[in-house]
Amino acid sequence: RIELGEIEAQITGNTNVRDAVVVARETAMGDAELAAYVICDGFDEAGLRANLAAHLPEVMVPRHIIALEHFPLTPNKKIDRNALPDPERVRPPSETTKAMQGASVDIARIWSRILGIRDVRATDSFFDLGGHSLLAVQAHREIKSELDVPTLGITDIFRFPTLDGLAGHIDQLRGGASGTEETSEEDPTIRSETMSRRKAMRAARGRRVG
Repeated sequence: RIELGEIEAQITGNTNVRDAVVVARETAMGDAELAAYVICDGFDEAGLRANLAAHLPEVMVPRHIIALEHFPLTPNKKIDRNALPDPERVRPPSETTKAMQGASVDIARIWSRILGIRDVRATDSFFDLGGHSLLAVQAHREIKSELDVPTLGITDIFRFPTLDGLAGHIDQLRGGASGTEETSEEDPTIRSETMSRRKAMRAARGRRVG
């Protein structure tokens, strides 16, 4: 069983976070997901997510982390969890937004559906957006089927976590590029990141939330 209070305590342990609420919600597809709402001084979603991933099992890292100016309250001045906004969000414009084409468009559509984020960008990382190993399996299955890429491996989702990186790899697979797998594995940065993610997956499987 996932203890929401434990997640809230870990979030509020960050110096810039003044208060936090974590709720379990049901998606339109009937899946359960965690959403965290924070009141903080200077919202750093990536840093906060990295901190949670370092201290909690993967399944306890909220898929959504939303910054609010204040929490909705009941007439008794308690936090009204039912009145918290839907976690699906439109992100602010970015000066570095890149135009997407080809496989990137299809991958963005699949990620958007799986992660519940409307605005997926070319430089986004699947895991920084809230993806985890179980969602990676789902993303792999849907991308492989919808884009008709039978040679796409599950490890490719981890080796190429950014949208444009994965799209480029898929374009190479479609073009029958030789040596792609070997070249990628030879890159020490990619190999290190892949090993770290695999270790995190094994650690998450080995831990049980009481």
